[in-house]
Amino acid sequence: MGDKKKAGSILVRLVSAAGTGFFYVVRKSRRFQNTQAKLEFRKYDPRVKRHVLFTEAKMK
Repeated sequence: MGDKKKAGSILVRLVSAAGTGFFYVVRKSRRFQNTQAKLEFRKYDPRVKRHVLFTEAKMK
């Protein structure tokens, strides 16, 4: 029989630094899973109606 391959990417949650509780779900490559740096993006938060920093958090 053959071994099954692992998925090429995982899903991570990007949580707003504004504290609104708004989040995005994005795919992260497994190659970068072992790095210490967490993903950070500057994206739009509709609850405060401006661009804010979003940082990676665990999926619940």
